[in-house]
Amino acid sequence: MKETLLDRNENRYGPSPGCIQVLRDLDPEFLFNYSRDFRQGHYSPLSPRLAGLHGVDEKRIILSYGCEDLIKEAVHHVLRKGDRILVPSASWWYYRAVADEVEGETVEYPLAETPTAYVYDMERLAALRGGAKMLLIASPNNPTGNIFPRERITGVMETFRDIPVILDQAYFGLADHEDDDYAHLTERYPNLLVLRTFSKLYALAGARIGYGIAGAGYDRFIKYCSRNLGYNRVSERLGLAALDSPDYYEEIRRRMSEDRALYYAYFRSLDGFRVYQSQANFVLIRFPRSVGPGLKRALADRGLVIKFFDEPAFLDCARISLGTSEENARLIRAFQEILPGIPTAAGAK
Repeated sequence: MKETLLDRNENRYGPSPGCIQVLRDLDPEFLFNYSRDFRQGHYSPLSPRLAGLHGVDEKRIILSYGCEDLIKEAVHHVLRKGDRILVPSASWWYYRAVADEVEGETVEYPLAETPTAYVYDMERLAALRGGAKMLLIASPNNPTGNIFPRERITGVMETFRDIPVILDQAYFGLADHEDDDYAHLTERYPNLLVLRTFSKLYALAGARIGYGIAGAGYDRFIKYCSRNLGYNRVSERLGLAALDSPDYYEEIRRRMSEDRALYYAYFRSLDGFRVYQSQANFVLIRFPRSVGPGLKRALADRGLVIKFFDEPAFLDCARISLGTSEENARLIRAFQEILPGIPTAAGAK
C-alpha cells in the first residue's frame, strides 16, 4: 500500500507546470558548470528577481538551502554560549535544537490557547526583553497555525530594536487574507531578518530554496552567507519558474482555504475535539488523549500518515498537513469510519 504522507507540511499539489518544464528542458551545462552570474553583478539570477518582488536592494537578499539553513546560520553567527534567545512556546522544535548547538539559553514566550486558536501573548513577550540576545518570531507558527498580529509587529520591533529579530515566514502566502510583505520593515529596522521559502506554497521542498531579506544591521551576516561559486543552478531556475506562475499558486491557496474550512466544520462537530484556526497548509487538532494510539494505528492501516506529537504540550494533538482536495476528503472519511470504533470517541456527534 502506498502511503499518503500528510505529516511534514509538504504541498501535495506539486509545483507549477512551468517548474516541471524547467526539468524537462534542463541543459546539462547547468549540472557541470558553475554559475557565471557574477559577471552581472550578482551571484544568482534569483536574487534580483526577489529584490524587485520585495522592493529592496538586491544586496539585502540572502539565498539559502531553505529557511532551516538560514535559521541555523543566523543563530550560529549571533549567539554565544549562555546567550538568551526568545522563541514561541508552542513552535518548531528546531528553534531550540539550533540554540542548543551553540549552548545558548532558549527562553519561551507564551502562545495562549483559546478554544479555536492560539494567540501570541504580547505583554509577556515584552516582559522578557531584558538580557535577550535574539528574538525569533514565527508567522504563521508551526504547529499552531496562527499569525503574528499585523497591528502589533511595529510595536514589537520598537521594543526589540537593539537585538537581532528573525521573522520566520516560511508559510507566507497560504493565509486567507494576507497582503502584508514585512520586507519593507527591514528598511526601518536594520535588526530585522525576514525569512521565506519555496518549500511550502511553491511545492519545491525537495529543491531546498529559501531566502532572507536582511536589514542593514546584517551586513556582516550577509558576507558570512555569500557563496562565491554561486548556488544550485537547477533550483534557481525552478524558483524563477514558480514566481512566473502566480495563477497556479493562487488556485492552490484557494483550495487549501476551502479544505481548512472542511476540517474546521468536521472536527468542531465532534465532542471532545478541538481544531485550531490556521493560516498555513496544516491544521492542528486536539483529541481525548486515550484516542491517540488507536487512531494512529487505524490511520496507518489505511496508509494515511499524519503527525502525532510526543512533546508534553501536544501529547493529545495531531497536525494534519493539507493534501489535495481528494486526499483531505479521504482522510475525513477515514476519521468518520474509525472514531465510532474507539470507545472514548464514541460520543462524537
